[in-house]
Parts: sequence; structure tokens; C-alpha cells
Amino acid sequence: MVHFSRRQFLKQLPATGLALAAPSLALFPLLGLASASAFQIHDLDWLDDARERPVPVRLYQPIASSSAAPAPLIIFSHGIGGSRLGYSYLGSYWASHGLASLHVQHIGSDRSIWFGNPFNLVSRLQEAAQEQEALARVFDLRFALTQILRDPLGQAINPNQIIAAGHSYGANTTLLASGARVNRDNIPIELSDSRIKAAIVISAPRFYGQKSVDSILQPVRLPTLHITATEDNIQIPGYFSGYPDRLAIFEAIGSERKALAVFEGGSHSMFTDRTRSGGAVLNHQVKEATQELSLDFIAQVLNNQESGIPSWAMRHEAILSKVIS
Repeated sequence: MVHFSRRQFLKQLPATGLALAAPSLALFPLLGLASASAFQIHDLDWLDDARERPVPVRLYQPIASSSAAPAPLIIFSHGIGGSRLGYSYLGSYWASHGLASLHVQHIGSDRSIWFGNPFNLVSRLQEAAQEQEALARVFDLRFALTQILRDPLGQAINPNQIIAAGHSYGANTTLLASGARVNRDNIPIELSDSRIKAAIVISAPRFYGQKSVDSILQPVRLPTLHITATEDNIQIPGYFSGYPDRLAIFEAIGSERKALAVFEGGSHSMFTDRTRSGGAVLNHQVKEATQELSLDFIAQVLNNQESGIPSWAMRHEAILSKVIS
């Protein structure tokens, strides 16, 4: 693992950047997909009968994908108060580059918490962060994966090329599905899904009610990409998680293949579809850089492609604070 501050990292680029493969912005020819400039959006309303729990999803599917040339799949988990409609800048970008993207809505910690009696909002937020909902979210991902692979639309998805991704609370969900282990009554709970091959973790907060980050995250052995910003702070009544938590989570991950990108400034919600959070100009720049970096990481994992992080860092030098790869 190479660890540089922005200044140190960029000083190394003239010596190392030209020796690396070109950044992986060029789709996935090794996966049998041609240029996918078009995609379809499917909104599906599923019910997990075993849990009596609705699981709405939105699927971004490349038109070029088929049973003969199935697309890799990214399964995405939203932050608290979000929905399947959110993070469209990622879903549409991935699909336009030949990757299917399944955005799962988690009932109980979704946009519904913003509605109702305003005096009860704090209690709804706190309830959404409790252990029961945290675990339910992981089961939502597992159910959605099984369901989409059984669906006729799943014939155009490669079941052996699945990556989990999430923002904020959804990043915690992603980590749990990728091997993170929490305890209930001092007994470890196994939540990992063996179908997931790697994880993209955006703005992951501390695990609510859990003290030891190391013991939770050491079991994560999958390749992971972590994305955050120096002003990436989460604050809801009774709970605060700052940028240092993102670094602690990255350090605690047990995987030997992990990378971290830290943007300078910004905000926690600039990684959502909001267009002005963190500053309108920076917001746009960070979204673009996040799209590119995620695609490079996916190509590394699925195509065994060499990392394009050094050249990516050169392009986005002005907005970067730290890079570890």
C-alpha cells in the first residue's frame, strides 16, 4: 500500500504515472460489452414474503447487455432518508459504461422518515439507525440480489461479477454485506454475501452502537474503494460522525486491496444527487471524479486492469487532499 499526502503523491507522478496503464474509462471490452451509450431504467416493487417487507428497486440496465453478453452488476444502498431514485448520477454513469446498477430502497430508513409529524422527526431518525434496521438493510440487499438474478431482466446480468456500493448509512450496509461483523448479545452475526466480489464505500460512518471498529472490519477481505472529503461530516440529533471516522474505517479494513481518495472541503451530502451541497462548482467536480474513480476500481477488480489512480489524481489534483493506494 502506498500512502501519500496530495503534495507527496503528486510529486511521484512524473516518475510513475507514465508507466501505468491508461485510466480505465473505456468501458468493459473484456466482458463482451460494446459501447453502451444507452440504457433503460426499470422500477420494480418487490415484497420479501419471508420478512413481510417491501423492497422497491430501480435498475439501470445497459441496452447492449444480453444473456449472451451479460453485464456486471453494482448493487447500491442509499443513505438515511434516501430512496431508489437517488444517486442517479452514479447509476446512469455506470449503465452508460456497460454496467448494470441496482439501487435498493430500504423501507424504514428511507425518504418516508421525512414525512409525518415534524415533532417526531428526531425519534424517526434515531429509530432508523437502530440495530434492527441496520440488519434489515443487509437482508434487503441479499433479497434484491436473489430476486434480480431470478427475474427475466437478470438474464442480462453476470452473477459472477457483482460489486456492492453505498453512501453513508448505505456504506455501512455495504460493509456488512461484504464481511464486516457486528455482535448481538456478544455473539458475532454473519451477514456477508459470497456473491459480492468488491465494495465501493462512500462516506462510511461509525457503526451505530458499536465501539470497536477493528474487530468489526478486520473480517472484510474483499477489495474496497473508500471515498470521502475533509468536510464530510454527519450530524443528526444525538449522533455525530466526522471525517476522522472515514479514515479509521479505511485503516481497520482487513483487505490487502484497498484504496482511499479524500477530496478537499465539500460536504457529506455532495455525494448524493444534490447539486449545490459543498459548493456548486466543487459538487460537480467531485461527482465527475467519483464516477471516474469508481469505474477505474471496477475495471481493476473485474478486468484485472492495472490501477489508473495516479493519472486520475493528476486530472483532479486541484480538488484532492489525500490519496492512498
